[in-house]
Amino acid sequence: MMTLYSGITCPFSQRCRFVLFEKGMDFEIKDVDIFNKPEDLAIMNPYNQVPVLVERDLILHESNIINEYIDERFPHPQLMPGDPVMRGRGRLVLFRMEKELFSHVKVLESPEAGSKEQAKAREAIAQGLTMLAPSFSKTKYIMGEEFSMIDVALSPLLWRLDHYDIKLGKSAAPILKYAERIFQRDAFIEALTPAEKAMRR
Repeated sequence: MMTLYSGITCPFSQRCRFVLFEKGMDFEIKDVDIFNKPEDLAIMNPYNQVPVLVERDLILHESNIINEYIDERFPHPQLMPGDPVMRGRGRLVLFRMEKELFSHVKVLESPEAGSKEQAKAREAIAQGLTMLAPSFSKTKYIMGEEFSMIDVALSPLLWRLDHYDIKLGKSAAPILKYAERIFQRDAFIEALTPAEKAMRR
């Protein structure tokens, strides 16, 4: 059985929980308080961060690496595009999201970040999401009509907009409608921790 060491408020852990519930398989989730981490976490992950996936002799960290492994190990339903060209495009979108959105999420999640740094991060995320928004007027999901790993990756940020105090203007309305579609998925709801449920008013 797979065991996921997961932060109860960690957006990157939420991605992995979402994928595990989408797959509907047997797994164990070990909740980790990121302010009081267990000693063995640093042994499993040299960066001493969650999420960490353990399956027999295999230990993986980094949410996108974990999720691709789960997707290949349990291919139904398939979450990375089946076509190599689309898969390549999907990985590129994931890479851009990490660079342009989730690098700023890390600032908002960091207790060491100052208020000016955090204000800049909020602004950068709001701008990035507003630029993405028009594409959701034409397609149901990021890669087209099919739900994919790329939607999984973005969803924890969209869930936390209120929590991070990120305000989006009217031009971002399509992305907020898209977010509500994701939030209604059974696996998304099941994967939420009580602490995450409390993030949205």
